[in-house]
Amino acid sequence: MSAFATGVTVVTVADGRDDIGATVTAFGSVSAEPAVISVNVDSSGYMAEVMEEVGAFAVNVLGSSQKALAGRFAAAGRPSARLLVANQPHDRGDRTGALVLKEALVALECRVRHTVEVGDHMVFFADVIGLPGVDGRGSALVRRERRYQDVE
Repeated sequence: MSAFATGVTVVTVADGRDDIGATVTAFGSVSAEPAVISVNVDSSGYMAEVMEEVGAFAVNVLGSSQKALAGRFAAAGRPSARLLVANQPHDRGDRTGALVLKEALVALECRVRHTVEVGDHMVFFADVIGLPGVDGRGSALVRRERRYQDVE
């Protein structure tokens, strides 16, 4: 599967105590009308637990200039998402309170519609409930063969 290029996102959740975030490449569009997306995360991880508990999150689609940020959100033992974006322009989504990266190519606020555990992952199907304004420009960041790459 690593030969298949996938877009790179940072998914963030505000749980009332802290900000949680993770780099997620298993993301896709499920339906245009209504707008529904899917996000897949490790079912044994804290991210899946918090996403299920809170029921809402933001998806930030990263551009090629955000490789370092993708790496920070993918690192094991990473600190709070709030600390990881301290030097990045960001806001909070109006609908979810989750961190929205102002330099993302696009940001989506989402509400969980349904979850399914498949193998070692939890698949979250979510309604898109908001499109926060972001300022990102340039090419998309993708992951292929275990490396981040630009799309020209």
